[in-house]
Amino acid sequence: MSKHLKKIPEFSTETEEQQFWETHDSTEYLDWHQAQPVVFTNLKPTTKTISLRLPQHLLDSIKAAANARDVPYQSLIKIWLQEKAQGQS
Repeated sequence: MSKHLKKIPEFSTETEEQQFWETHDSTEYLDWHQAQPVVFTNLKPTTKTISLRLPQHLLDSIKAAANARDVPYQSLIKIWLQEKAQGQS
């Protein structure tokens, strides 16, 4: 016996859709038994540009550490931040 599914509303923004799904059960709108696995290739996480003021000596130390590892210093900062954030959770 198939379950009657509700119609998914139209959303004007991604934020509106996120807010909707945070407060609604998707099983009322989708038959997950018919779902099939999908692979999304080349997806990159959304990034946000920030401005960060660092003392010059600290930036120089970070650049030296990045150079020793042969990676861009901004990439090294992101790696260190990710490692620290994961360690805190």
